[in-house]
Amino acid sequence: MIAALAIFAIVLCTSIVSGIFGMAGGLILMLILALWLPVPAAMVLHGVTQFFSNGWRAWLWRRWIDWRIVGLYILGALPATLLSLVVAYVPDKPTMLIALGLVPYAALALPASLALDATRRSHAIACGFLVAGTQLIAGVAGPLLDVFFVRSTSLDRRAVVATKATTQALSHTLKVGYYGALVAGLPALGAEIYAAAIAAAVVGTTLAGPILEKLSNAQFRRWTRVIVLVVGTISIVQGIALLAG
Repeated sequence: MIAALAIFAIVLCTSIVSGIFGMAGGLILMLILALWLPVPAAMVLHGVTQFFSNGWRAWLWRRWIDWRIVGLYILGALPATLLSLVVAYVPDKPTMLIALGLVPYAALALPASLALDATRRSHAIACGFLVAGTQLIAGVAGPLLDVFFVRSTSLDRRAVVATKATTQALSHTLKVGYYGALVAGLPALGAEIYAAAIAAAVVGTTLAGPILEKLSNAQFRRWTRVIVLVVGTISIVQGIALLAG
């Protein structure tokens, strides 16, 4: 029960962050779970939680979803998932933490000349391939996904949040399926843990809606960058500490 309450509080806070910025909350949650659980178990719990968080957010903002981008994203995500199944790679905890922390830095390091834009057909397909693949290795790919939307200036911030939530819900479904079979030999997490995580994800996402409405597009993009870089740095430090230990 104590663990369930702790999960509820953590997921509630991170879902509010994700509900406002369309990302970052999942990055924080993955970092916490990775320090607490074995990698496969952390991936599954995170995937289930983020599916409901993103799925509920997509439903709340459903009229803003750009379904064309979602369809192209799926075209890219499917081959990335098949490739991961063939390789069947599961990172150890230090590797996962370092990879998790590097995602936002790698995303921001991409040169402006690339001008990635999710509204362009080829870019949306590439987004699906890269984000889905990264999701299976690092657990989170929100900062990388954001790179494809930050220059999509034709999209309103609500369209960005809604469309990203839809693609992320799909990616987390693939992640749960990929790692689900790997947790069979691990101590099972109680049903109350999953129930608390799902409930908190829905509540936190709902509470975030009014806050998102009050943010300007400029504030939305500025705070997103600050949050993911801070969390990314913490994750890298934790991973290096585990390697050193």
